[in-house]
Amino acid sequence: QAQLVESGGGLVQPGGSLRLSCAASGSIFSINAMGWYRQAPGKARELVATSVTNGGITNYADSVKGRFTISRDIAKNMAFLQMDSLKPEDTAVYYCNAWLKESVGGKPRSYWGQGTQVTVSS
Repeated sequence: QAQLVESGGGLVQPGGSLRLSCAASGSIFSINAMGWYRQAPGKARELVATSVTNGGITNYADSVKGRFTISRDIAKNMAFLQMDSLKPEDTAVYYCNAWLKESVGGKPRSYWGQGTQVTVSS
């Protein structure tokens, strides 16, 4: 089984910045894409940003465009989310996601990290 672990969350003032990290480990043959999602209490999980390995295609939610940047370290199976100009409405649990194959003959599967809390408040 592959495993994703997020880190870097915390409390930050409006206008501040945080950088989240996600490390994928375990049985990994290839990673098709990695991304970040978030979920606030009582709300549905929503896409924040995704990065497709082949082609370098990135996608961002309209609410974070121009403020958040997803990046990857392909060799280390890691993804990052640089969050600038944070707003109170960015407060949520942020989850790392990876679409990967555990072996050459395996089917692509979606894996999730445990989540890291981001709180934006003055």
